[in-house]
Amino acid sequence: MKELKVQPIRNGTVIDHIETGMALNVLRILGITGESIKSTISVAMHVRSKKEEWKDIVKIEDRELYAKEVDRIALIAPRATINIIRDFNVAEKRKVRIPEVVRGIVRCSNPNCITNSNEPAETQFSVVRERPLTLKCHYCDRVQSRIEEYIL
Repeated sequence: MKELKVQPIRNGTVIDHIETGMALNVLRILGITGESIKSTISVAMHVRSKKEEWKDIVKIEDRELYAKEVDRIALIAPRATINIIRDFNVAEKRKVRIPEVVRGIVRCSNPNCITNSNEPAETQFSVVRERPLTLKCHYCDRVQSRIEEYIL
């Protein structure tokens, strides 16, 4: 049986152990669109895993993620690992962590919330539950899930 393998990257980031079907959401929240691509992006969806049954993987060449980007990924892929690749080797490996307080990453689903008006208020949520992820707005107390629809 032949195996198709994704080419390794010299420098960049590999986001591994993404929940199946969420790889395209990861690209969206990182702002990676067809027009913005300057380097090789590899996306593998529904891939067999040793630890879990199935997973998605995203490889981004020539880009290391900022802390706020990693926080965004944690909200939609809480079991993901971030591998920083330098000269074809894993230089850093870390698991994402859902922050206790989520600031400036998620939009409130309440259209009447002060953060959805012209007021200069940054969104802020506390984590009510991690699985499934449920957040509570600091300003209007709206509890929301389906976070991937509201990530800024």
